Amino acid sequence: MLCIFACTTDLETVELVGNKDTLPMETATDLEIIYSDSARIKAIVFAPEFNRFVGTENYTEMDKGINVKFYDGRGNVISTLTSNYAIHKTEEKIMEAREKVEVINEKGEKLETEYLQWNEQTGRIYSNELVTITTPRNKIIGKGLESNQEFTDYTILQPIGDFAIDKE
Repeated sequence: MLCIFACTTDLETVELVGNKDTLPMETATDLEIIYSDSARIKAIVFAPEFNRFVGTENYTEMDKGINVKFYDGRGNVISTLTSNYAIHKTEEKIMEAREKVEVINEKGEKLETEYLQWNEQTGRIYSNELVTITTPRNKIIGKGLESNQEFTDYTILQPIGDFAIDKE
């Protein structure tokens, strides 16, 4: 058996290793978080890896991605959200999804972006990045989006290009 030990005088590295804010308080794999209100499931978050940090800022990091299912009052899935990375800000009750974010509603309409915020308290999702919405008839591109979490009532803040509008 060979053991090698080394020391460093790089104070930045020493402070980083010794700082409790940079080390997770809890770590879990294959985690499922259920959000409910009045005994009704509102959303279920699945994450392959979960790290909770406690310190000056309390947050949860899901650096291997997430899959969120949103439910209606009858227990039916009405939309899904997936991304390669997410961070949940505990006090603010906001989840930020990054990297290949995709939201699909029950009509099959798909939102694609690189950044999205979900506000748990208001049930709204937001993005200030480039967004692409694909519907059965159109592909709409723009910058910025506001929507309900079901992704059934959405507004692209700055649409780009030409597209057809249904008269409903």
